[in-house]
Amino acid sequence: MDLVSLIVPAAPKGLAGAGLLVLRLFTGLVFIRHGWPKLSNLNTWATAMKTPAWLCFLSAFSMWAGGIALIAGLLTPLAAVAIAVSMLYAVVLEITSGFPFIAPDPFQIPEGDYAGPMGVGEPPSWEKAAMYVVMCFVLITAGGGPFSVDLMLVVPRLQVLLG
Repeated sequence: MDLVSLIVPAAPKGLAGAGLLVLRLFTGLVFIRHGWPKLSNLNTWATAMKTPAWLCFLSAFSMWAGGIALIAGLLTPLAAVAIAVSMLYAVVLEITSGFPFIAPDPFQIPEGDYAGPMGVGEPPSWEKAAMYVVMCFVLITAGGGPFSVDLMLVVPRLQVLLG
């Protein structure tokens, strides 16, 4: 595998390419929406996480900027790695907090048995963070797909640069 293929994997064609586009756009949008509120309320988030603010900044910025990069399909594998690292950290925190992989369905919990930090809601689990890691893994290995800045601009420039 050469350096260009590592940075920008070959794009699948047809429905696979369209599916990759949908995954990339959805994941990008989700992480812009996850990252921006954390950047906007960094100290509150860092206190709640019991994590240094600089580490929370790196995580939130990787989500926000990585999400923007994913939507554009710009350096997709690198953007997905940045997000995946944050999500792996979330998985580790959730596992060490004793959360189950999949929480009981809120509709199956008897009335009054669970109230989250903001009232009744989803019980904690590490399922969602793990799912985001898997989504990022697909983007790391498959790249941005046929409708990406990577394919249109990055590959031709890398090929010229690397001769």
